[in-house]
Amino acid sequence: MSKPQQQLNSRPRFTRTESVWRLVRYRLHIPMKRSSHPPDHIARGVMVGMAWAMTPFIGLQMTLVFLTWLFTRRAFNWDFSLANGLAWTWTTNVFTVLPIFYIFYVTGQIMLGHFDDITGYQAFKVLFTDVSRPTNGWLESVSQWFADFVFGVGWPMTVGSLPWAALSGWISYYLALRFVTEFRARRAHVMRNAANGKRTSHMSPTGSRPKR
Repeated sequence: MSKPQQQLNSRPRFTRTESVWRLVRYRLHIPMKRSSHPPDHIARGVMVGMAWAMTPFIGLQMTLVFLTWLFTRRAFNWDFSLANGLAWTWTTNVFTVLPIFYIFYVTGQIMLGHFDDITGYQAFKVLFTDVSRPTNGWLESVSQWFADFVFGVGWPMTVGSLPWAALSGWISYYLALRFVTEFRARRAHVMRNAANGKRTSHMSPTGSRPKR
C-alpha cells in the first residue's frame, strides 16, 4: 500500500452527527471566535445571516446579506460582521431546507387563514423532486414545477417565513452576543493567569525578585 493511501486510511472516520458538529464548529463557531470586532458587531452579523437564512430565497441568501450590509452601512451607518453574516446563511442547506421550508409553508397557510388547504409533507416534498425526473421533457417539467411551487406554495412560504426570520434573528443575536462575550472573558482570564504565573516564576519564594 502506498504512503498516501496509508495516510488516507489512517484518517479518523466520523459519524454523520459528528460530521455535522464539525461543520458547525468550523463554519459558525470559529469565525465568531477569531473575529477582532466587538461582540455586538459580531452578534449583529449573526442576526442578519440567520434572519435571511430563515427565508425561502435559497441560493440568494448570501447575496441578500451582502446587499443588506451595503445598504445599512450607507443609509443608516449601521454596520455588522459581513463574514459572520455570510457564514450563518449556511444553516439552511441541502440537509435542512425541506423540513424548514415545510414549516414556513404551514405557518404561512395558517397566517393566511387557509386551514383547509395545507399540503402534507410528502406531497410538498414531491415538488422538489419531480423536476429531477422529467416525464414530458425537462423544460416542460421545470415550467410545471415553477407554476406549482411559486404560485402554489411559494407565497405561503414567504409569508410564513417572516415570523421565523424575526424570531431566529433575535434569538441568534442574544446567543451570539453571550457566546462571544463569555469566550473573550474566559480567554482574558486565562491570559491574566498565565501572565501572573510567569511573573511569579521570576520572583523568589519570599516574593522579592532574585538578585542577579
